[in-house]
Formats: sequence, C-alpha cells, structure tokens
Amino acid sequence: MRTNYTIALEKIISEFSLEILNMPSAPEKIMISTTEVNRPGLHMAGYFEFFDEKRIQIIGKSEQSFLLRFTPEKAESRLREFFSRKPSAVVICRNLQVSDMYREIAEEYGVPLMRTTESTSDFTSALIAFLNLNLAPRVTRHGVLVEVYGEGILLLGESGVGKSETAIELIKRGHRLIADDAVEIRRVSNKSLVGTAPDNIRHFIELRGIGIINASRIFGTGAVKITEKIDLVINLEIWDVNKVYDRMGLENQTTNILGLDIPSLTIPVKPGRNLAVIIEVAAMNSRQKKLGYNAAQDLLKRLGMTDDEENTDEKVNPF
Repeated sequence: MRTNYTIALEKIISEFSLEILNMPSAPEKIMISTTEVNRPGLHMAGYFEFFDEKRIQIIGKSEQSFLLRFTPEKAESRLREFFSRKPSAVVICRNLQVSDMYREIAEEYGVPLMRTTESTSDFTSALIAFLNLNLAPRVTRHGVLVEVYGEGILLLGESGVGKSETAIELIKRGHRLIADDAVEIRRVSNKSLVGTAPDNIRHFIELRGIGIINASRIFGTGAVKITEKIDLVINLEIWDVNKVYDRMGLENQTTNILGLDIPSLTIPVKPGRNLAVIIEVAAMNSRQKKLGYNAAQDLLKRLGMTDDEENTDEKVNPF
C-alpha cells in the first residue's frame, strides 16, 4: 500500500522566499500533497471540468493579461469563480502587481496567496523539482551511501561486513559520505533514485571498537554531501568458497528498489582485499559502461569470441 506524503506550505515559502499576500492560517499547518502544479488559463476562461484543487496554482503574465481584457466587474467575477474552488495555494510570478481585489477575494475564500520575483517558467520548473523530491515515494535501507568519482554508490550487506570501514577509507581517499547505517531512498522520477541520511544521524558513522564519529568534523565539510543520485548498488558479502562469482562482468545484475532496477555488483569480502580500491574501480567502470564501453566485451572481441558462443567458464573466461 503506497504512502501519501505531504509537505508544509511553510517549507515552500522558505525555499523560494515567497512574499505572503494572504495566509488564512499558519503555513506550517497547510499541507501540500501533490507534485503537480497548474497554470489556470482555462479556468480563468470558465472551464473547470478537470480542476484539481490540490494543485498549487501559478499565475503569470499570460493569466494576468487575460483578466485585463475584461471590465473590472467581469474580471472580479472570473476571479471569484476561480478562488471559490479553494485551490491549495496560489502563487503570482514575475512580481506582478495585483490589486486589492486579489487579496480580498483570496481572504474571503481562505486561499493562500503569495508572490515571487521569479519568471513563471523558472519558478514552475524549480517548484516541480522541489515537490518531486519532498513528496517522492521512499524507503529506508540499511547500508552506506558514498559518492565516488561522481557516482553514487550504495553499499549493502550484513551488519559487520565492513561497510562503514570501507566508507572511512573512501573518505580518506577524497570521496564523500552521504549516509551511514540508514539510507533514505526516494524515487524522484521514473528513472532515478536519490539517497540521503535521516536528519538526526546525518554524517555520523559507527566504527566498532571506536564508537560514533562525525565525518564532517573529523575530515571536513568537503568529505560529506547531503544527497546523491544512486547509480550503482554494491552488495558486500563474506567470501563463500562454494559460490561462483562473476569474473568477466558480462552479467548485467540489477537490484530493484522502489520499482527501479539499479545496476548492481556482488563483491566478496575476505582479509587482504582492499575494498576501497575495488569500489573506486567499480565506480570508474560503471561510468565507462554508461559511456558505451564494456571492457569484457572488448576483450572477447579481441580474442575472436562471438556473442553467440556458449557462455561457460571454459569457453568465455580466458583467465
């Protein structure tokens, strides 16, 4: 069952520095529940067939100039019809001047009315991105999220496998920590996931034998980051001698998170393996694959092996 998330109007006002023209109640108590916004051109013309009062309504120069074509009495009638539908909030862009009639009608129907200096297009795109992030479906996973060479790497594995120690080594090598222990993952679009840390444990790392440390305080603010897109999932597991691990990299493994299949790898852990270096190489190799280069396929081509040959250790793996 999908959870419906909300965000307080107060956060939107703070994020975009909106000027308040009318606020019927405390903005922290007014909740926005949809990522969709609307420009009410058709509604100003009287068409309310598919009007969604949950959407934030954005008024720009086009809507304003449309109303100016009418007599004051007709314009007031159109505005009353629009505000009587009680939209969740109305934002006027480009710092357009509004008459007292706007404020009076908004106050009469209890509709939040705000204004921004941003252009209509810029504000609309920024608002949609902000709402997509804050209202996105989300899940919390036990793991570590780091940025390595610009790639968001989500480390998963059983407790004690060495995720936090690997994160410390990566930080020392110049990479950045986003979250340790609990990673809050949000699906911000149909193609991407973004991870962050819960506010109360952000930038803290637990190291067995040492305790809790603050990565930002020890390594500096350049060693941490608030959010990062998840490009690759790496599953760390204790080396199993009876398990056959992928040695060529021809298999396209994925991990499904919130309905999206994210490229993934399984890396066995045993004493002597430098996990930080391995993860660095995995990040660089992931970037090369996204750019269209696959080293394993290149090697097979150089060895004269075709794609339709049987994929067995004896025939494909030259090592």
